[in-house]
Amino acid sequence: PRKSEAAALPFADCGVRVSIVRPSRFVHGIGDLHGFIPQLIGIARKAGFSAYIGDGKNRIQAVNILDAATLFRLALEKGTAGARYQAVGDPGVEFGEIARAIAKGLGIPAVSISQGEAMGHFGFLGMIVGVDNPASSEATQKALGWRLGNLGLLEDLESGAYFA
Repeated sequence: PRKSEAAALPFADCGVRVSIVRPSRFVHGIGDLHGFIPQLIGIARKAGFSAYIGDGKNRIQAVNILDAATLFRLALEKGTAGARYQAVGDPGVEFGEIARAIAKGLGIPAVSISQGEAMGHFGFLGMIVGVDNPASSEATQKALGWRLGNLGLLEDLESGAYFA
């Protein structure tokens, strides 16, 4: 378990109904001013191009902030003590698609860079954007009756809200 989970779970032994919600790294949507997507947009704006690594086929997981909020509520209302719930709306969006959506929103090109260039270009995000990290929330949806109802990451980028 993650360090924060290891600290929380012993409280279940004391009668506290503790459950863990693991949000995707890419939480997006209304009010997202400082998350990874605004940071990627800022990097692309500064560089004059939106980058992806290699062929851009590596996948990231994402969740809309409103869907994540609903999951946190459901975990409080219905969660099982000691359970872990995955807040994943988009189980595997290719990073190249994200870079192309950012490029389109900014009116700049999308460019492939090498893994060696990633840290210099993306800074600390270089460790995240090149990893293939799909995930599923199928078990969470079944356990809590969680239903996704808001924009996915690419649709959110295409809506233009991040570029206003």
